[in-house]
Amino acid sequence: MSASLPGNRDLPTSQYDLSTYWGRVRQSADIADPRTLFVSSSGLENAKRAVTAYKKGEVKNMTPEIWQAKKIIDSTLHPDTGQPVLLPFRMSCFVLSNLVVTAGMLTPGMGTTGTLLWQITNQSLNVAINNANSNKSTSLTRKQLVQNYFAAVSASCTVALGLNAIVPRLKRVSPNTRMILGRLVPFAAVASAGALNVFLMRGEEIRRGIDIFPVQTEEEKAERERTGKEVQSLGKSKKAATLAVGETAISRVLNATPIMVVPPLVLVRLQKTEWLQQRPRMVLPVNLGLILTTSIFALPLALAAFPQRQAVMASSLEDEFHQRGGMGGTVEFNRGI
Repeated sequence: MSASLPGNRDLPTSQYDLSTYWGRVRQSADIADPRTLFVSSSGLENAKRAVTAYKKGEVKNMTPEIWQAKKIIDSTLHPDTGQPVLLPFRMSCFVLSNLVVTAGMLTPGMGTTGTLLWQITNQSLNVAINNANSNKSTSLTRKQLVQNYFAAVSASCTVALGLNAIVPRLKRVSPNTRMILGRLVPFAAVASAGALNVFLMRGEEIRRGIDIFPVQTEEEKAERERTGKEVQSLGKSKKAATLAVGETAISRVLNATPIMVVPPLVLVRLQKTEWLQQRPRMVLPVNLGLILTTSIFALPLALAAFPQRQAVMASSLEDEFHQRGGMGGTVEFNRGI
């Protein structure tokens, strides 16, 4: 993100109050805005120049143009590496990348082959997104990436196929209830495997820890702007990594819940209407519309559940960090998305 650009002056973290949930929702909506996908390479360079001018003190105040430039950078560049995240795996492309996959998983009446193929496709996409947006202070080897990928795919397929086999055998529920439960099988598979996917793809962070930094006072920030001295990592914390990965896993479940639950339940109702019964070809477009609409609103709400730049008390981490916190005894780290 902007921290990787030249200049000693810090940009304001956001134009919204990130200490509140709704402030984080608005910030997350900016990061997930699909319009940033259409910014060209020259547009990204212009955004970098605008932000750099502010960081070097050439521009004194934040302007609408600089806020827009920061939005482009925040949605495009990885906060640890400063390099662009591959386009299909950015949060701004999340809704579009997941649209077809989600529609495939929610298709009624799929057989075993279809269920397996869509679960494999979904977990492959999750692996790519989780890896692209993880904390990069601790990375996976290629061997670990492959091992974790197969573990995530196996888990999702096991849950999906197991529930698909169990639901038809439920004799004490009505046919309508059985149909609704069948439509919710993909949610159970996606939610459980999605959370597991995050822990697998970012398990190395928990085993080795992630970099944490002291939270600076305004005086320390001003001194750093004058001297150009970078904030040094206090070391790697496994407890901070566990918190970061756990919160990210929860946010994935929060995002999947409305997307995998609302559209199939609404579609069940709509398929009973005379209008849709007379127009069976409209089932797919209606399903896609329901998924797209739900996804657009669900993603910012889920991403905002926890701050991306997380601050915690140093005393809540390993003993070696207890007396090394910054302002108010706190440290911060990149949670990842």
